[in-house]
Amino acid sequence: MGRAQRQRASALVVVVRTLGELMITFGIVILLFVVYTLYVTDVIAARQQDDVDDKLERSWASPVAQQPAERLVKPELGSGFARIYLPAFGEDFRFVVVEGVGSPQLAVGPGHYPGTALPGQPGNVGIAGHRIGKGAPFNDLDKLNSCDAVVLETETDFFIYRVMPMSDEVANWGKVKQRDPRCAAVPSLRQAGQPEGGPYGRTVGRRIVTPDRGDAVAPVPYRPENPLPKAQQASLVTLTTCHPEYGNSERMIIHGALVNQIPKQQAGSYQALLGLIGEPV
Repeated sequence: MGRAQRQRASALVVVVRTLGELMITFGIVILLFVVYTLYVTDVIAARQQDDVDDKLERSWASPVAQQPAERLVKPELGSGFARIYLPAFGEDFRFVVVEGVGSPQLAVGPGHYPGTALPGQPGNVGIAGHRIGKGAPFNDLDKLNSCDAVVLETETDFFIYRVMPMSDEVANWGKVKQRDPRCAAVPSLRQAGQPEGGPYGRTVGRRIVTPDRGDAVAPVPYRPENPLPKAQQASLVTLTTCHPEYGNSERMIIHGALVNQIPKQQAGSYQALLGLIGEPV
């Protein structure tokens, strides 16, 4: 092998070694990013949840001059004002809902869309949550079925919403309700004979939409022009998260309807409430 050939071979070895080292470094960086996203942010979010939960419990326990209902008129950005429970995911599923859906708020837990209804009110309680990392409160949202409960706890009451019929269940909803007693009070808001099923004809238990569909949390979902006066609006809850699980090209939307309101003095505790509403304890 001549000198020129040896130099070319040596240069090739250097190039290959450098590329190999860069690829290893890149792989390590990606691995660290995945570990941070899936685990470290979960630990940080859990600590922040504990802090906001302690603050919420103290605020509920402290005497105040105003009536409890007045304390929910307009929650402060970043403050916790309610808890959300999804019994289908076990009795340990419990998160404080904070006001706001910006990155700082969603890093703490589920966030309430400012301007949307508050628990129990007519209109639409809009709540967003991460699906991957940062506690991932809505990671399994796709596993919710029609009639599954969404419980919102305020200082004085538990508000029980249930997931509305899925799009393929609407036509035969009466038969579905007969098979599951939990569905007895769950309405199908679609109006037969009305254009597009009436104001709520687009509102079903689960929808996959593009990220620009902010009207999913409108008082009447997907009707931002709001065709109904407030007194005629249904009381709904809407949960939103990224879709697919490891992407954000779309949004998963879960809609539920209010079926019951139980004072906390009557329920006693969340565990006792589960028995009252027919959920396994």
